[in-house]
Amino acid sequence: MTEPALTVSSIASICSGTVHPISSGDLLVRDLLIDSRILIHSEHCLFIALVSDRNDGHKFIPELYEKGVRCFLISKLPSTASQTDTSVALSPHHVSHVTQYPGASFILVPDTLAALQQLGAYHRRLFDIPVIGITGSNGKTIVKEWLFQLLSSDFQIIRSPKSYNSQIGVPLSVWKMSHDHELAIFEAGISRSGEMEHLEPIIRPTIGIFTNIGHAHDEYFENPRRKVEEKLKLFINSQTLIYCSDYSLITDCLNADAAYLHLKTFTWSRKNDADLKIVQVLTTDGQTLIRCDYRSEIFTFSIPFTDEASIENAINCFATELVLSELLAVGSRQSRVTRHASRYSALTPIAMRLELKEAINHCSLINDSYNSDIKSLSIALDFLNQQNQQKKKTIILSDILQTGRDKGELYREIASMLVSRNIERMVGIGRDLVRHADKFTMQKAFFTTTDDFLQHFPVSSFQNETILLKGARLFEFEKISQVLQQKAHETVMEINLDALIHNLNHFRALLHPGTRTMAMVKAFSYGSGSYEIANVLQFHRIDYLAVAYADEGVELRTSGIHMPIMVMSPEEQSLDTLLKYNLEPEIYNLHILNLLEDAIVRNQTSIQQEVRIHIKLDTGMHRLGFAKDELEPLIARLKLNPGLRVQSVFSHLAASEDPTEDDFTREQIRLFTEMSSRITRILDYPVLLHILNSAGIRRFPEAQFGMVRLGIGLYGVGSSVEEQSMLRNVSTLKSVITQIKHISAGDTIGYNRKGRAEKDTVIAIVPVGYADGLNRRLGNGRGALYIRGKPAPIMGNICMDLTMVDVTDRFTGPASRVPRHDFQDIREGEEVVIFGDLHPVAELAREIGTIPYEVLTGISRRVKRIYYYE
Repeated sequence: MTEPALTVSSIASICSGTVHPISSGDLLVRDLLIDSRILIHSEHCLFIALVSDRNDGHKFIPELYEKGVRCFLISKLPSTASQTDTSVALSPHHVSHVTQYPGASFILVPDTLAALQQLGAYHRRLFDIPVIGITGSNGKTIVKEWLFQLLSSDFQIIRSPKSYNSQIGVPLSVWKMSHDHELAIFEAGISRSGEMEHLEPIIRPTIGIFTNIGHAHDEYFENPRRKVEEKLKLFINSQTLIYCSDYSLITDCLNADAAYLHLKTFTWSRKNDADLKIVQVLTTDGQTLIRCDYRSEIFTFSIPFTDEASIENAINCFATELVLSELLAVGSRQSRVTRHASRYSALTPIAMRLELKEAINHCSLINDSYNSDIKSLSIALDFLNQQNQQKKKTIILSDILQTGRDKGELYREIASMLVSRNIERMVGIGRDLVRHADKFTMQKAFFTTTDDFLQHFPVSSFQNETILLKGARLFEFEKISQVLQQKAHETVMEINLDALIHNLNHFRALLHPGTRTMAMVKAFSYGSGSYEIANVLQFHRIDYLAVAYADEGVELRTSGIHMPIMVMSPEEQSLDTLLKYNLEPEIYNLHILNLLEDAIVRNQTSIQQEVRIHIKLDTGMHRLGFAKDELEPLIARLKLNPGLRVQSVFSHLAASEDPTEDDFTREQIRLFTEMSSRITRILDYPVLLHILNSAGIRRFPEAQFGMVRLGIGLYGVGSSVEEQSMLRNVSTLKSVITQIKHISAGDTIGYNRKGRAEKDTVIAIVPVGYADGLNRRLGNGRGALYIRGKPAPIMGNICMDLTMVDVTDRFTGPASRVPRHDFQDIREGEEVVIFGDLHPVAELAREIGTIPYEVLTGISRRVKRIYYYE
């Protein structure tokens, strides 16, 4: 495949930038990089130093230069990396600093994001092929992926990877267009006014699809009309726009703006006249038959889905095929649709998330087995490389289907990708991979089918490694997943890593420049997992981790976590281990300091020269920590022991979330400032100070000092209604119905006969109990589990392993005999949610009179955690 390539001077011209130093060679650029952590090949790579509220890419220039990168797109030269003024960039002083990077070229622009978008728009203008642009509130990614499934055997297609639809993702997607491609499909998402104007010239769609109007990002627009007007800007230069005219607001906005008079529309409707009239939608046995009328021709196709969203997405795809066939004059409509009807019945679900699970023999399993193409493979490999819990990396890969590329060239590229990511073992499944086995140089095995692999490969040979399962749906890799994943009962805790990162970035955006962040991962990361969460935080360059006990820190160290870790409750018997694994203890009294000094003497031949410690002050919490009158003996001891390095001095706020206690909180902050200064003034090196927790970060920004500590807020629990609206839920506890029973009126349910059926009742038994962390204060009418989004009241006492819920069809009110049918035709195996996005853990905590901390940390480790990226 022909990759895009530009010289440094041509990029500078496109972006209205200047090259520094002027004498630097005109290097060639093929790849764009915005994340220093996922550099693969440094040659011909341009690093774009993006600047945001949370981060500044300029600070990673030295690291990338050391790794071989020589081209940089910047908004400030290296000598002014901590400044924002670029007006002095041409002074001799600044040029001398650039020369510290011999052989490097710096392209200086006012705004690196704008320059990236200019590069994308320039590259788009090089191609004259049909481009489909998709926007809307929901369904963008599914429509894009289904169009790829439907059309990839007819066209060589370039499309956005996953959900690359942002101000950054769109130009990166378009940059991958090459002259080998015959059709492009890109999606565009916006969250604020003014953003689509930047994306339109980058995508410049020939055909537009407006999927639907929903409530996503409503809070960032004046009203729904304004949101539609903004999204329509993507199609200002398009030939044809496809949309459902049942969303009348789209039609109203088009008719009200003269700028769209030239735009041809292709509408479809299930209610009114339209270009494509949906005549019948018949759902039965997991299938939906769709009959439609286009210009008096009847077309029929089926999809293997029954939900309304999938029906809408499929019709959008069908309408696009009609428009595309006319645009390209490809045969008759009837023959084309007849030929493609079977493709609709074979549409597969789009994996909207990438899962990480515990697997057999101390392995980790990354399951991304619903689709397989080279771009999603690259994303999955990057995620694989983020995992440090096992050193060995293995991939099980199927044939890459429907690329239209030369097979030898394709598999040479894939082999190169695996080598560059340090993959040690590869298992290939499919006839193409068998034929091209010689392209792969690592430890390898090949099989023609999945069944062949399962019959002949010694699965027990997977030991202490991270395994990426990446295959096209055709290969049924779910069979492999079932064999490899660690067996557990049917109650699971799903951890949304995207939500965790969102929450981290929310709090980072509240920090003053230079303020560091410590993340609390004690108590199994508030029930979310240990090394899995720490891995994500390490990848996103958190500054510190904090655990309660040394064994938690040891588990992180042995899982590949190398960043600083503070131990908040060091114990005498763990101090030797703490020193061995380079963990940093909290020192809260002279007794623990004495014990640490004794341990240092015992281990002096095997530890680092300095032992880093964290001094805890008691400013009013009256838990652990030095009181004000205990500081002098501490200071004297610190002066006598230069082998101890005080990394930080900190304290705990007792009620930072409570406005009625603000005077007390401010007094704590004042006392902390006074006490910490007495310690830091006797030290001849900088010391971090920190007192703010999650709630304090927002409420007391003046007390950020050098570092803040993120706890429950990181896991999606806010200290106020306002803050909660800005955070995303991280953890979802769910199970399934294992049995349904019909109980006669008067019969009892559960231990001690506490549950009683007042009438004929239907109950569902769910395999979750107090051994899993479901509190026994629930039950007997208090609390509910959620099935189909509806509350099913808990009946009787909660058992160790089981809970019974009422799923009898209820009535709308005492005066009504119209059944609600919330649970009509309920079946064993249906999903049950204990808490999650729509029913947050805080609600469950209130039900039993406790706090979310207790609920989350009480979820048993026997409940399997499943980690995923959306």
